[in-house]
Amino acid sequence: MKKLSVGLAGVMLAVSLMGCGAESTGTESTAVESQGTEETKAAETAGEAADENEEAVVITAWHDNDEAMMNALADVVNEGLKDDNITLKFEKKSDVTGQIQLYGTDAENGPDMYLFAHDSLGSFAEMGILEPVGNLISDDKQADLLPMTIEAATYKDEQYLMPVYYETLLFMYNKDLWDGEIPSTTEDLYTYMEEHTDTEAGTYAVVNQHSGAYNVAPFINGFGGYILDKDGNPGLDTSGTIAAVSYNKKFAALQADGDYNTVTTLFNEGKAAAIIGGPWLISGIKEAGIDLGIKSLSDFTLPDGNTLKPYSGVQCLGVLKYAAESKKDAIVKVLEVLAQPEVGIVLAKEYNCAPANVKAYDDPEVAANEMILAMKKTAEVAEPMPNIPQMNVMWGPTESFLAAVNKSGEDVETAAAKYQEEALTAIADMQ
Repeated sequence: MKKLSVGLAGVMLAVSLMGCGAESTGTESTAVESQGTEETKAAETAGEAADENEEAVVITAWHDNDEAMMNALADVVNEGLKDDNITLKFEKKSDVTGQIQLYGTDAENGPDMYLFAHDSLGSFAEMGILEPVGNLISDDKQADLLPMTIEAATYKDEQYLMPVYYETLLFMYNKDLWDGEIPSTTEDLYTYMEEHTDTEAGTYAVVNQHSGAYNVAPFINGFGGYILDKDGNPGLDTSGTIAAVSYNKKFAALQADGDYNTVTTLFNEGKAAAIIGGPWLISGIKEAGIDLGIKSLSDFTLPDGNTLKPYSGVQCLGVLKYAAESKKDAIVKVLEVLAQPEVGIVLAKEYNCAPANVKAYDDPEVAANEMILAMKKTAEVAEPMPNIPQMNVMWGPTESFLAAVNKSGEDVETAAAKYQEEALTAIADMQ
C-alpha cells in the first residue's frame, strides 16, 4: 500500500504549547529572584543541581515517513515530557522493515521503537523482538482509540502496537469535471461511467488500479470475500471473492489499464473526473490546482446491500523488547502521550492524517476537514489489512488473478482456482 503521509495551524499549536512553557518558567524565575532570601536561593541552587544530575533519557524511533511530520509528532511528545527529562527522537530509514529485521535484537545499534504500517506486525511478533504495548500501557489510557485501530495493532489476541493514525482509500473527484451529484450506489456509478467515459479519447469518469489487490479489496470485502483470512487461508476461490472480481471486471473495462503513476497522472492532468486513492495523492492534486471533493467509499452501496469496504492501514509505534527492558518507565510515558488526542490533532491539521484517538475529532479544525471525516466514516466498515506473515506472499497471486481476468479475459472461476493453488503453494513454501 502507499504511504499514509500527511500547515500553519498545527505549527502554531506546537509553538503555543512551547510558548506557554517558556512563559511559565520565566514567571517562576522572576518570583524567586524577587524574594531574595538566603533560604530560597539555597533551595533554588539545590533544585538546579538535582535537575542537572537527573539522567536524560532519549527514545529513538525509526520511520520512513515525511521528516517534517515526524518532527511535528516528536515536538508534541517532547513538550508533554519535558519535565520528565525524556526526549523522543525520530530517525529516517529507507527500509524500516528490513532494518528492524537486521537490528531488532541489537540493543547497541537498533532503535527503541519504530513507526510503520501495522501489516508488518505478524512477522516481527513471530521473531519475538517486540514487547506487547498491552504490557506497558493500561487499557484505560487507550480508551479513546478507535476499535479498528486497536484491531490492526493486535496479533494473536495480543496488542503489540500503539496506533497513531490511519488511512483508507477514498473516492476523490474533481469538482470542475464531475457532472451532478456523486451516486450512492455502485450501479449508478457504473451508469455514470458509461455515459462519461471515452476510452478512445483517453478520458475517463473514474480511474482506479483495477488489477491492484489493495484497490480491488473494497469490492472483495464488500461482497463477503477475502484475500486472506485471519488464520492464514487464502480466499481467491471463495464465492464472495469470485463474485467481487466478476463485478469489478465491468468497471475495469471503463478504466485506464494502468499502474499507480498512470492513473494518478490521468487524474492530475484532468483526463479523469475521479480517482480511487488516498491522502498520499494530496500533494500532487494541490500542485495541479484541482478543486477536490471527497466521498467515503462506504457511501457506495453494492447490489447485495453491503457497502464498499476498503482495507485500512494503521500507522503504529512498536517497542523493541530490549528497549522495554532497559527504558521501560520512559517508554511508558511516551506511549501515554501518544495515546492522547493532541498528537492526532497536530497531524490532522498539518498533514491530513486521520487520528486514531476519537477525541481528536472534537477539535473544530479537524472536524471541518472533509478528507479526515471521510476516512473516519470509512473506518466504521474498513477492514485492517491482514497483519499475519502469510499476507506478504498474497499480493502476487491476487494481482495475477485480477490481471488474468481484467487484462487477458480469462474465465473468472478458472483463474480463481489457478491462483488459489499458487497462493497455497507460496504460503507452504514460506513455512
